[in-house]
Amino acid sequence: MNTDSKERAASALRKVEALEAAYKTITIGQLVSMRAKTHGSTIAIDVFERGERATYMEMDRSSNKYANALRALGVRKGDRIGVMLPNRIEYPILWFAIAKLGAVMVPINMRYTRREIEYVLSDTQARFAVVDQGVWSVFSSMEPWPQNLAKERVVLAGQPSCRISNTIAGLLEGTDDSLVEEDVGPDDLLNIQYTSGTTGFPKGCMLTHDYWGVFSYQGMCWDDGPYQRYLSAQPFFYVDPPVHLLRSYRQGGTLYLAPQLSATRFFCWVKQHRIEWCQIPELIAREAEAANEDGATCLKQILNWGWSPDTVRQFRKRFRVRTEEAYGMTEIGFATRMTNQLDELACSGSVGIRAPFRSLRLMNEDGNSTRIGEVGELWVTGRGILKGYWNAPEANAASFEGEWFKTGDLMRRDELGCYWLVGRTKDMIRRSSENIAAREVEAVIREIPEIADVAAVPVRDSKRGEEVKIFVELRGDVASESLTIERIIDHARAHLAAFKVPRYIAFTQTLPRAISSNKVLKRELMAAGDPLSGAYDTKEKRWL
Repeated sequence: MNTDSKERAASALRKVEALEAAYKTITIGQLVSMRAKTHGSTIAIDVFERGERATYMEMDRSSNKYANALRALGVRKGDRIGVMLPNRIEYPILWFAIAKLGAVMVPINMRYTRREIEYVLSDTQARFAVVDQGVWSVFSSMEPWPQNLAKERVVLAGQPSCRISNTIAGLLEGTDDSLVEEDVGPDDLLNIQYTSGTTGFPKGCMLTHDYWGVFSYQGMCWDDGPYQRYLSAQPFFYVDPPVHLLRSYRQGGTLYLAPQLSATRFFCWVKQHRIEWCQIPELIAREAEAANEDGATCLKQILNWGWSPDTVRQFRKRFRVRTEEAYGMTEIGFATRMTNQLDELACSGSVGIRAPFRSLRLMNEDGNSTRIGEVGELWVTGRGILKGYWNAPEANAASFEGEWFKTGDLMRRDELGCYWLVGRTKDMIRRSSENIAAREVEAVIREIPEIADVAAVPVRDSKRGEEVKIFVELRGDVASESLTIERIIDHARAHLAAFKVPRYIAFTQTLPRAISSNKVLKRELMAAGDPLSGAYDTKEKRWL
């Protein structure tokens, strides 16, 4: 390790400290109103495939109008509002309105089943909901209906239904865009963001205004920007697009919001809208390489989460653009980011140095800090991380040690202060950028009466990263031919979002278990030379 690298790494860490000292606390409502004054006529957001766009001034006034309409409906500070919308301009406007009211948005995945929707709404005791017409049939079929959600407090985005007469357009009629007066502070909740966890159903991360302020600041302040044209293609019900929007807001840029992620159209959008910055999934980077994509774009820098070093090298060569690796979670925002001051490490696999406002520890199984070069679980603390999991005392007890959040991911640190992701301790499957809790899949499949137990494990996949495979153990008195693959899949599709449904199914007489704890030994299930041998492929509809 040469002296120059050490000096530049030390300089980068000093920059982190300077960025922390320069940060100015702000709520989301304050940011929206401030930017309307400084960049009022600039296009703030362009939902381009829907023909929807708004300036900073229009976003401020529209969110005021939405806030006044919601207040007239009965929304008060602290109320939880379920929001189930696709990428349409009403989504960010509604989010800003909720922020100005001091209320709390509960984003709901558009692919959730009625069971998952009911769980999230009931868990948060949501009193209001805004639902897109396109998913009304699923939403309205919830059984039981959430106890705290009166149907007259459900608002449709679209045409009125025979059961729900409230629409966004109807609520806005006769409502003015006067400033909403509410005492909202940085420590007030803004989102309860559900994310897959290892304990079964998703857990709700309690995210404050300060979380979003710090997270967007972390994203903005390390680049060579400011940039003026951003692209976001993930669904707005995840944390990424809201952070992209706030990042653009901080720099007075324009966010181009795609209707949904598309590997085949992504770079057409990048070129068409002369995008300077975006976050790109590895699958899209691989597609671009396979398609021999023309590398001529306006890109200046991109964020790449968890790419292989080979993919990074190929992408940088083709597009002649800087890439920036990072590590983060919904719970903590960024924990680490690679810095341009160490650009020679961009293809190394390192996830970078500590991000602003983050203190990091690597802890071994004995509860002691590891030495340089040793592997340990990453613990994180700092300003703006989640306040905890909503209504989940056991999960909070397991996930926190004092002020330190235990990520469940294994890392090592080198002498420069760079971190390297080694593996994970949590029982998770990562499919096409979606986190899937193995225990949630298992709990649903285990409901089938003929099944004694089930184990869900990841299987490597060149396109999706990982696919879900389940090993099914039948009850002793059940013959294998009496339980069809179709019944298992139909049950899974009825109770799990599509991305969680297992692709591969294998039957086993008995699952391997530890003698002392009776715990299923998944490492033995995953140790097979050919992990797909003897499994049924539900996509190809054949036995392998």
